[in-house]
Amino acid sequence: MSRGAMQPSQQKLAEKLTILNDRGIGMLTRIYNIKKACGDPKAKPSYLIDKNLESAVKFIVRKFPAVETRNNNLAQLQKEKSEILKNLALYYFTFVDVMEFKDHVCELLNTIDACQVFFDITVNFDLTKNYLDLVVTYTTLMLLLSRIEERKAIIGLYNYAHEMTHGSSDREYPRLGQMIVDYENPLKKMMEEFVPHGKSLSDALVSLQMVYPRRNLSADQWRNAQLLSLISAPSTMLNPAQSDTMPCEYLSLDTMEKWIVFGFILCHAALNSDPAALSLWKLALQSSTCLCLFRDEVFHIHKAAEDLFVNIRGYNKRVNDIRECKESALSHAGSMHRERRKFLRSALKELATVLADQPGLLGPKALFVFMALSFARDEIIWLLRHADNIQKKSTDDFIDKHIAELIFYMEELRAHVRKYGPVMQRYYVQYLSGFDAVVLNELVQNLSVCPEDESIIMSSFVNTMTSLSVKQVEDGEVFDFRGMRLDWFRLQAYTSVSKASLGLADHRELGKMMNTIIFHTKMVDSLVEMLVETSDLSIFCFYSRAFEKMFQQCLELPSQSRYSISFPLLCTHFMSCTHELCPEERHHIGDRSLSLCNMFLDEMAKQARNLITDICTEQCTLSDQLLPKHCAKTISQAVNKKSKKQTGKKGEPEREKPGVESMRKNRLLVTNLDKLHTALSELCFSINYVPNMMVWEHTFTPREYLTSHLEIRFTKSIVGMTMYNQTTQEIAKPSELLTSVRAYMTVLQSIENYVQIDITRVFNNVLLQQTQHLDSHGEPTITSLYTNWYLETLLRQVSNGHIAYFPAMKAFVNLPTENELTFNAEEYSDISEMRSLSELLGPYGMKFLSESLMWHISSQVAELKKLVVDNVEVLTQMRTSFDKPDHMAALFKRLTSVDSVLKRMTIIGVILSFRSLAQEALRDVLSCHIPFLVSSVEDFKDHIPRETDMKVAMNVYELSSAAGLPCEIDPALVVALSSQKSGNPEEEYKIACLLMVFVAVSMPTLASNVMSQYSPAIEGHCNNIHCLAKAINQIAAALFTIHKGSIEDRLKEFLALASSSLLKIGQETDKTTTRNRESVYLLLDMIVQESPFLTMDLLESCFPYVLLRNAYHAVYKQSVSSSA
Repeated sequence: MSRGAMQPSQQKLAEKLTILNDRGIGMLTRIYNIKKACGDPKAKPSYLIDKNLESAVKFIVRKFPAVETRNNNLAQLQKEKSEILKNLALYYFTFVDVMEFKDHVCELLNTIDACQVFFDITVNFDLTKNYLDLVVTYTTLMLLLSRIEERKAIIGLYNYAHEMTHGSSDREYPRLGQMIVDYENPLKKMMEEFVPHGKSLSDALVSLQMVYPRRNLSADQWRNAQLLSLISAPSTMLNPAQSDTMPCEYLSLDTMEKWIVFGFILCHAALNSDPAALSLWKLALQSSTCLCLFRDEVFHIHKAAEDLFVNIRGYNKRVNDIRECKESALSHAGSMHRERRKFLRSALKELATVLADQPGLLGPKALFVFMALSFARDEIIWLLRHADNIQKKSTDDFIDKHIAELIFYMEELRAHVRKYGPVMQRYYVQYLSGFDAVVLNELVQNLSVCPEDESIIMSSFVNTMTSLSVKQVEDGEVFDFRGMRLDWFRLQAYTSVSKASLGLADHRELGKMMNTIIFHTKMVDSLVEMLVETSDLSIFCFYSRAFEKMFQQCLELPSQSRYSISFPLLCTHFMSCTHELCPEERHHIGDRSLSLCNMFLDEMAKQARNLITDICTEQCTLSDQLLPKHCAKTISQAVNKKSKKQTGKKGEPEREKPGVESMRKNRLLVTNLDKLHTALSELCFSINYVPNMMVWEHTFTPREYLTSHLEIRFTKSIVGMTMYNQTTQEIAKPSELLTSVRAYMTVLQSIENYVQIDITRVFNNVLLQQTQHLDSHGEPTITSLYTNWYLETLLRQVSNGHIAYFPAMKAFVNLPTENELTFNAEEYSDISEMRSLSELLGPYGMKFLSESLMWHISSQVAELKKLVVDNVEVLTQMRTSFDKPDHMAALFKRLTSVDSVLKRMTIIGVILSFRSLAQEALRDVLSCHIPFLVSSVEDFKDHIPRETDMKVAMNVYELSSAAGLPCEIDPALVVALSSQKSGNPEEEYKIACLLMVFVAVSMPTLASNVMSQYSPAIEGHCNNIHCLAKAINQIAAALFTIHKGSIEDRLKEFLALASSSLLKIGQETDKTTTRNRESVYLLLDMIVQESPFLTMDLLESCFPYVLLRNAYHAVYKQSVSSSA
């Protein structure tokens, strides 16, 4: 029969079905969004909830679809008519589009009936599938429309506004209003409507008897058939997976059940006349209690079917069938689907593992992959739908804590298909050209009748396939077989109408062969579309609460946490549920996918962080056991055992030694640490599973979430481990904190064994921030905490006389006082503690500590300058009268605040002594870490020529100071004191000179202080006056560097004044005044020893060395007698 003899409408069946099905999904999307908007008070059109329009809306709905504009209730409507027209237009014209879609569907269904089209899912798959899809889409659309409670109000409001504006109703309104009224009970109306289409629809549905029953099997039947197993028959592993009904093998079971349920509701007469139809109907009713209408909208099968059939005469038996099936579904469907999921978990795991090892099998066994994905997707969607609409008291069958595992294996299979797409393309390009083309050519040649048009189409199929070559794949050529597939769809339509010259019903082999070829073409050019068709789980977007609950269950179960990455990966599916007819929802769904993905990855990272923190806490506890302070008890016990006193007493039970936890007697014994490590490795597998993922054009990197959380937690933990208490001023010893930090870092370093993250970057970010005053979040760091503690607690107690600096021990030590201090200064300031502090704070932190110390010195110097100003006249005279003893004595009596000057200078000396300890510790630490760099800096410092410009020299000193090296002139002190410069440099210089004079002439008063006695054991004085040596030298060097004076000359002047003043107390007879004369004499020696600018020869010229020798002899003698 020639194409010209056929009606034009008959020629376009394939095109119309394709277009209407796509448009139907678009209309469903728009109607769904209207329904959701009307159900949400925030998104609902304001006119529906406006109190002023309430009476008008009620009136319109009551009169619908009639129009009566002359009514008092409509007065407010008149005022807002233009706004209503503008804002409700989108809603109104969506309903008009639904009506037009309905008209086109009805027209096409009538055409199909008139053409007496032959339907068989196993032969003309595309035609039958598209026909059934159209029927279900149409039914779903009308059902969804009837669920919009505000539909009459919206349509009525718009039309009334139109009437008031234009003087007449909208031209579509009469038909639209009537449709809304007719479809109040959509299924009942459609049952009447489908009476003429019953034959076509029932034929299409009954053809499912070859597919649906063998797909809807129990898990045991699947297991016995070794479904989806590649290794059950090793000998056939390389054979291509074949079937006469290739596209039916991965056809969604969910889709088939919708076809059967809705189809037989619409053509219910077939249930009475055809046993095959009744069998399909019952099987579908026993499998589920509800069906997915669209997204999260469900259809409760049994209730709806029973309500429809109960009113039909003679349908008592059908109603009883429905009730029996409902009981069966409630009793057995849950457990049946649970067992299926259990089977699919193991089957997909096996399949994914084999394909990961041998990706070449994706060629011959591609069908298995898409079957597995389709089966798993059906089961997941079934669970999701039913768990949200439970009709049974027992919910155990609807809670699956292992669902993440099934989703994970689906994602793994999807990843294999995407990764090895070229492998599949090579295989199927050769298959199409080397086998399919040959077989199809033979089939075409053997056709008894083949009209010209059909012959041209099939010849083009053969030619297209024959022209394929592997080189095209290697060259990266983009394949496109959509035209070929559409031609096959057209050919199905041409050959399935009655009176077709070439009837597909009589040439089933051709149909089955072409269905197989179409599958093979999809393996070449439509792998991504195939993945969406068989494994798209974008429905989770509309079950957010269930989705989040599943995720939480997954994280809570240690054995499932390794699959938690499935949930963020599912967010990559969401955009596939959008439709071009509803572009406005793209942004909403995109935002939801981003927020969910972000939340999941954040929760996973938090969980991993918490596990790591727990492991760190355990390791810190173990490290703490190895601290030296814990060995005291062990030593004590050992000593007591040897002593005879212990005899007769029972020994204390021996304490467990550190490390005993590692001694295992039984491999079954699992410690808390073992559990934590196991849980962490499982979760880290998930975080490390993909390097990144794309969600709505945004890239997510799971590892970065973990990195950022570890940084934040590590920062908090370091600060927390200082155990700083502002109230009691307690803080952890630097050595103990360092031990804990190292234990923490060791654990964090081990994370690199689980996840590919740069933990060194974490250390650098966190530890560098800890060397600053505040971290990136504006929180205090260990640098600020320790700096405050040493300044405000330790050094303040030194100033108060409770602590002294012992040069012999290079530490600050508590002095016996009435009020015992809460801490032992030595435990915070000895060499090991200062080195630990340097390790923790690093050069930057120690620089901040130095700057803070210098700030305190600066404030003391400012006060000293004020005292000098108060005594400027006297000091000026004393500066030039040091060779006139009587005049000097008279002038000295006029001086005020002598003790204050000495006390402030002593405080400066103490601070500088502490800084020298810190600098020495820093130098030791850096010499271990960067010996070559430190030696280079040292070389720079030691070889500065004397004639070098001071600015250049200061730069070198600053570098040296940063490395912890001692300098002739302290650059930090120079910077601190430079800030005090006034506008009169000459006056400033004079005050600096007089300050040195003031200190020099005040020194004799120290001899009268009881605490000024020198102790050879500590190489210093208990009142810290030995620190004056450092203070005098450093202050003089800094001040005269700033004021560009000669440091050496000024120190010589100081030495002359000091020695002259001290020599005078040798002539004093008052024992009180000269109590510790010898101890004070030693200060001169200390000043010279400390100074790089003074020499012993110079001292000898001012102060006889014999006096120093005698002084040393006297203080040592006094020390021995006092200790005796």
